[in-house]
Amino acid sequence: MSIVQNKKAFHDYFIEEKYEAGIVLEGWEVKAIRAGRCQIKEAYVVVRKGEIFITGCHISPLATASTHITPDPTRTRKLLLRADEINKLIGKAERAGYTLVPLDVHYTRGKIKLQIGLAKGKKQHDKREAEKEREWQRQKQRLLRAKK
Repeated sequence: MSIVQNKKAFHDYFIEEKYEAGIVLEGWEVKAIRAGRCQIKEAYVVVRKGEIFITGCHISPLATASTHITPDPTRTRKLLLRADEINKLIGKAERAGYTLVPLDVHYTRGKIKLQIGLAKGKKQHDKREAEKEREWQRQKQRLLRAKK
C-alpha cells in the first residue's frame, strides 16, 4: 500500500531498476508517516562511505509529538539494504548519467519501506515525447469508448 509517490521522478528520469529499502526512522517519524505527513518530491539518494542515505525527505511532525525531543523534519535518514545490493548500486550509480531517485514510500508487511530507482536523466525532447505518447494513449482510450 503506497503512502507517498514521487511522480516527478518518472517525468524527469528513465527508471532502469527498482530496489526496496528500509528506512531508519524515529518514533515520531513513523507516526507522522502513518498520518500521511511525508513528502519525497525534492528528496534524493546519496552514497557516503559505502552507505546509502536519503536527503531532503520532509516528514512534518504531528502536533502531538513528544515535548522532550526536537523533531528535525528534513534530517538525513539511512537506508537499509543488503550489502550486495549496496555494492551493485554504488557501482551502477558511479557510471556517467546515472543517479539514485526515491520513487515511493509504502508499507510492506507493516513496515515502512522506500522504493528507490536507478535512473538516467531525461532530456527536454524526451519529456515532450513521453507527454505526446501519454496524450495519444488517452485519446485512443476515448475513441475506443466512444465506439462502444
